[in-house]
Amino acid sequence: MDFNLSKEQELVVNVAREFTEKELKPITIDNDEKREFPVDAYKKMGKLGLFGLPFSKEYGGSGGDYLSYVLAVEEVSKVHASMGIAYSVSVSLCAGGIFSSASEQLKKKYLPDILSGKKFGSFGLTEPNAGSDASGAQTTALKDGDHYILNGSKCFITNGPLSDTFLVFALTDKSLGTKGLSAFIVEKSFPGFSIGKIENTSGIRAAQVSELIFKDCLVPVENLVGLEGKGFGIAMKTLDGGRIGVAAQGLGIAEGAFEIAKEYLKERKQFGKPLFKNQYLAFKMAELDLEIEQAKYILYKAALDKQDGKNYSVSAAKAKLACTDAAMHVTTEAVQMLGGNGYMKEYNVERMMRDAKITQIYEGTNEIQKMIISGTLFR
Repeated sequence: MDFNLSKEQELVVNVAREFTEKELKPITIDNDEKREFPVDAYKKMGKLGLFGLPFSKEYGGSGGDYLSYVLAVEEVSKVHASMGIAYSVSVSLCAGGIFSSASEQLKKKYLPDILSGKKFGSFGLTEPNAGSDASGAQTTALKDGDHYILNGSKCFITNGPLSDTFLVFALTDKSLGTKGLSAFIVEKSFPGFSIGKIENTSGIRAAQVSELIFKDCLVPVENLVGLEGKGFGIAMKTLDGGRIGVAAQGLGIAEGAFEIAKEYLKERKQFGKPLFKNQYLAFKMAELDLEIEQAKYILYKAALDKQDGKNYSVSAAKAKLACTDAAMHVTTEAVQMLGGNGYMKEYNVERMMRDAKITQIYEGTNEIQKMIISGTLFR
């Protein structure tokens, strides 16, 4: 086993780190305060080729590998978790779902703009009555001539107000439950489509999260992804990749908070000595360092499983569980170690703690990940 990154992967890390330090770090607190997403910075990321990393050049990708993409999400999320999830949703969920399941015509039509960062992508599965249980979906798609007519709504959709392209799931046969679910590519300009409520979130406040409304929305028949009734399988396969992206976001948040705490313990003095001289705090940091290291290699294993064409459903679930639990634990401990300063916005760790919480919830709660993992243990 070789734990060293290739030269190409190291280059990706350096490019992402330099971009993050220069473009994102100065604006992160302001973006959080104002709930503003840095669209210009997102487009600059696209010009660096970071969005296209895991995709071939024929679709506008960079021709890199999947681990390189994971490393980039990790780096960005150390500083700006909202950018990290916007990046992951566009690449893992929207572009990833199109790449794995759509026709060549649809891939060539929609992927280049998403992979260049010119356009945002979203993934529309969740509904008010269909969260962890996708069988509760109510949005319908009825075929009428050369169009499908979509009616219903989606909620908690990351990038919703920003996106041009949506991978949406709707029932083409309501009587079949999940076996009647189908996937479609919807453009924001399609008649009958609109953005509903924009959510006021606790964390990832710069990320734009909203409802999607379909009222007799006309979708061309050629925008059906795969076959009718195969949408549930497409959604679950796409979510496996998305969980790796969220795991990378969680790992980045944990690492970012850890570094802030480490520097603080070196600089802050109490009782005549730096805080790290307090053995309790030093031991606590050792424990957090170990937790981060363990999560990192679980994540990289999942990325390599996907990259090598292996079954990665369980390894993705393990990565999502390990990395996002680490994010919540490390950020909470970082706030505590900084004391009163940890609760102040200028020290960043309180924001990171708020950002970390959602990583345990979206793209399958961590309880769902435990169901996936445990389900394979007793077959």
